[in-house]
Amino acid sequence: MTAEIRWGVVGPGRIAENLVKDFAVVDGARAVAVASRSIDRAQAFAGRHGIDRAYGSYAEILADPDVDVLYVATPHPQHHDIALAALRAGKALLVEKAFTATTAGAEEVVAVARQTGVFVMEAMWTRFQPAVVELRELVAGGAIGEVRSVQADLGVAREYDPADRLFDLALGGGALLDLGVYVASFAQMLLGTPERVVAAGSLFPSGADAEASLLFDYGDGRTATLMTSLRNALPGQARVFGTTGWIDVLPRFHHPTTIVLHRAGAEPETITRETIGAGYAHELIEVTECVRAGRTESAVMPLADTLAVQSLLGQAAEQLGVRHAEDPAALPGDGAPPRE
Repeated sequence: MTAEIRWGVVGPGRIAENLVKDFAVVDGARAVAVASRSIDRAQAFAGRHGIDRAYGSYAEILADPDVDVLYVATPHPQHHDIALAALRAGKALLVEKAFTATTAGAEEVVAVARQTGVFVMEAMWTRFQPAVVELRELVAGGAIGEVRSVQADLGVAREYDPADRLFDLALGGGALLDLGVYVASFAQMLLGTPERVVAAGSLFPSGADAEASLLFDYGDGRTATLMTSLRNALPGQARVFGTTGWIDVLPRFHHPTTIVLHRAGAEPETITRETIGAGYAHELIEVTECVRAGRTESAVMPLADTLAVQSLLGQAAEQLGVRHAEDPAALPGDGAPPRE
């Protein structure tokens, strides 16, 4: 492994446009290649961000010996096949959330990662935000006693367009995989994996989920009440309730800078923790350091948590009548139409 960890970007879409800028503030890491199903799109992305090499197929970046880590930011159903091919090529991975489109897909990727000993992490940037790190330390230190409940919501208003990826079930569209993953992961981070999931919501005409309210039941009185929507905007706030106080995570909770600690009998304490860069740097630092150290997964975003969250989303989707599937043609040769 070189002293500098060399990254490749697979799928130069909106999230990749934002994330790649944060390499400027990450020591020992650099984006050196980008791949798209459209060579023009890859070359334009490379030009905007000073990236050395642009490829018109995913297979080409997998074969590049000068790429150590791949950041996968294609639509959710394409993550599975790309991740499996990358692992077998020995490429470490940072895979955008949701990790895959299905629970079975996530289980297969994790199984191959463990068989090959290659590093993989879900790109759940929330867990690495300094304000969330502070929240977890406060909770672990007993600042609010035993955590009994979590509330969180995340929603945006989007006009229905069946041609848009957000509403196209074949591209992993719907609120759950795009936004619900944040509320589910936040609750799982603090309370663990529930015994039961109860979901209610509605669907778009395409069959993708428009909105969902989720109840996580832990079987001992602990609960999480969560909301997500593509139909209407939601504040994007979270609260963590304990036996001796609570913590407000100010909007938007999935990349916050401020939390407010309410201890019983004390004045509220406002705590602000700024991010490095646009906030993506923290997960890039984690992956870079793990790969350099030869680790196979992150202690902050472990694969067991990714599998748990994927299962929770799958159970919710099933109750809503949503049928997600992995893309069996996610890694075609040159000439395939762009679907990023």
